[in-house]
Amino acid sequence: MADTIPVGVVVDLLQAASAEHEVDVDELLAGIALRDQDTARVGYELRRLRATSDRWRRRGQELAALFSSARELAQLRDVDELLGRLVERAHDLVGTDVTYLSEFDAETRELRVRTTLGTVAPSFLGLRVPPGVGLASQVAEGRRPYWTSKYATMTQAPHDSAIDAAVAAEGLVSLLGVPLLAGEEVIGVLFAANRVEHAFSPDEISLLSAFADHAAIVLQTARLLARTQAAADETRRAYGELARHVQAMERASEVHTDLTSLVLEGGEAPDVATALGRALKCQVTHLDPDDLEDTVAEAVDHSRRSGRCAPAGDGRYAVAVLAGPTLLGAMLLEQGEVEFGPVELRTAERAAQITALLTLKRDAMIEAEQRVRGDLLADLLSDDPDRRADVAARARARGVHLDELRSVVVVSVPAELRRETIRALRRTGGAVGEHADRAVVLTSERDPAAASSSVHATASRAVRAPVLTVGASIADAAADLRAQVEGAIACVRILPSLGLSDAAVTTDEYLPYTALFGPGEARVATYVRRVIGPVLDWDAEHAGKLLPTLAAYLGNRMSPVATARALHLHKNTVLQRLERTAQLLGADWQEPDRLFRITVAVRLAHLTKSPSTNGDQ
Repeated sequence: MADTIPVGVVVDLLQAASAEHEVDVDELLAGIALRDQDTARVGYELRRLRATSDRWRRRGQELAALFSSARELAQLRDVDELLGRLVERAHDLVGTDVTYLSEFDAETRELRVRTTLGTVAPSFLGLRVPPGVGLASQVAEGRRPYWTSKYATMTQAPHDSAIDAAVAAEGLVSLLGVPLLAGEEVIGVLFAANRVEHAFSPDEISLLSAFADHAAIVLQTARLLARTQAAADETRRAYGELARHVQAMERASEVHTDLTSLVLEGGEAPDVATALGRALKCQVTHLDPDDLEDTVAEAVDHSRRSGRCAPAGDGRYAVAVLAGPTLLGAMLLEQGEVEFGPVELRTAERAAQITALLTLKRDAMIEAEQRVRGDLLADLLSDDPDRRADVAARARARGVHLDELRSVVVVSVPAELRRETIRALRRTGGAVGEHADRAVVLTSERDPAAASSSVHATASRAVRAPVLTVGASIADAAADLRAQVEGAIACVRILPSLGLSDAAVTTDEYLPYTALFGPGEARVATYVRRVIGPVLDWDAEHAGKLLPTLAAYLGNRMSPVATARALHLHKNTVLQRLERTAQLLGADWQEPDRLFRITVAVRLAHLTKSPSTNGDQ
């Protein structure tokens, strides 16, 4: 039959329809008697069958690639890495020039470009799209794919100048956007774009949409897992913090119990440091006010002002032990097994308060004892024979042996600081009291200079103000203490006039002044009057300047030129005043003996006029 096609030829035709390369139909049908229209019909159906086969083959490859990508994406947990891989796989599947993903913010309704592939303009990454603007907003609001073959002439969505500039800088012409949906929630928009005009086919739109659906599920899962992991981490941190807090509270309770026992059993400050160190598993040192090194002293000053623990460097903390404004010492904590947190530091601050209470209790006992010793000191310095009777025996009863006392130190500080000074000095031992508005300290130190320096250091640390101390030797406290104290007090009165207000000296160093201004100092005025009375009278009657000129002349090695320079006067003026002085005192006033006595009188006249020679500093 003319219309019959052999089986072999049919098989060849079927194989040609599924072959990957083009096959010549006319060649396969050669030798078969078919009409031309039948041959054309067979060729048309073969090509249609071949196109369908190619389409399904391509679809199968795309689906295989799609599921392979979905499996790979499902294994990722890091959101940023997942976004990058998602865009990379979409880029490979669709084969466009540029692929990018914009993340949707549900609160602001704004889209922001998070990840790109194939872009060249640096401004494109991070580009923000306001709500209701551009193709991206249309996709997000419509929750379905939108595309344009030529963005510049697009009219289906409002344009934005900033977005248009970014698209133009990237050279994008055709764009396809599909939503990333998690249920009804839009979490982003996936874009495929070309730099040439292109009409996206239904297959391309379908493929990118299918990938976006897979990607949205994976991305949402990754986000949920990230949030779950963050919540789990936060829970673990909170649990760890709670456990540490419970442990810290248990340690604080242990310290509280130990400190209560110490207070009830009469413990002392070092015992508090031991109990605190045992509970906090660290080294705690109790420091006296005079044991503070520079770095610790700075931290203690900060703690003193704030009332809190202060860092002291190298993992250490210092807390001041205070009684009102008075610094009683400090506690130094060195980091050990337990990390210092708020509870540990608050515990240390409470321990410092207990230390202050115990220190005050100890000081009260010491002060009571020292008050008795102060009364003994007052009896020793009294001119009442009844008070001095049996003072040695009463002193021995209080543990004070008068025969062992070798130095006395008189301390001068501002009146408002005297009480604090005496309290600090009483903690050093010895006998401390008050006499003639001065603090007086009796000590067994044989060297009065060493005794004066030691007392000066203690008082200076306590009050942080200028302190003047004068030491004197005593051979027999019962016999010569009063005279030595009076001499030291006289020295204290005169030293500020000599420019000394913060120093540690002895009466021996200033013996001439002590002798002159000690008991019987009324003789000084008589002496001055006898030696330079005419000069004083002249100045009083003529408002003259003879005495200052004479003092400057003697103080500048009797040089008229140096005197004139010191007084800012002309040399002739100085010479005229010296001539007047010679007339008043006599021509021999510069003879060695008279000059010595005149020099002493001038100096004494200057000192007796100084207001600093009376009262306290």
